[in-house]
Amino acid sequence: MLSRLEKLIGIQNIDKLKQTSVMIIGIGGVGGYTVEALVRSGIENIIIVDHDLVDITNKNRQIIALDSTMGRKKVEVMKERILDINQNCKVTTIDLFLDHQNTEDVILKYHPDYIVDACDTITTKKEIIKTCIHQNIPIISSMGTGNKLDPRKLRIDDIRKTSYDPLAKILRKWIREENIKEKIPVLWSSELPIKVQDRVPGSTSFVPSSAGLLIASYLVNSIIKTSHE
Repeated sequence: MLSRLEKLIGIQNIDKLKQTSVMIIGIGGVGGYTVEALVRSGIENIIIVDHDLVDITNKNRQIIALDSTMGRKKVEVMKERILDINQNCKVTTIDLFLDHQNTEDVILKYHPDYIVDACDTITTKKEIIKTCIHQNIPIISSMGTGNKLDPRKLRIDDIRKTSYDPLAKILRKWIREENIKEKIPVLWSSELPIKVQDRVPGSTSFVPSSAGLLIASYLVNSIIKTSHE
């Protein structure tokens, strides 16, 4: 399955990827594609967290949203897809909405090697980031991909270098107030958001998916770099 990737990174790094555990919180437009790319890159220990059902409005951007999966739990659909790609994967599903009461407990229980925050709730993002800092767990957090049209504007930086992102603005203010000194890698877009008529953001098939693939690339390269060091 991974012979083409092995040509690029070698068998030792393939083994490293297989042994690494990753928790992905939020299996939506960004998180779903992150999971897809990680599994196809050799990650075999996957923990997926989401409390939503697949909905018709997900079909334009979420890899698990199909006519055949409508109304089903996202974590269960994603697990089936993971195992259909690689039956050797160990998949833990957590059908739970994370909040300030349970986020730390969930992360401490599984204590993965890496965490991807692809959830939409700002209070949950704060709890995830805070717990990862305290537990020294590497994290990458996805900022907003709604109301954006240009995937070429996506990039990964420390949260302090972001702009044009309402979600990142809130987090920047929070880390100043909390006096957080650690770097917090985030996926963000330098594109100015397009204004829509209501509070529900518009979305495309290509911006969230590109964001998910960039996050997966960042994680895989981080794991390989650690292995080389």
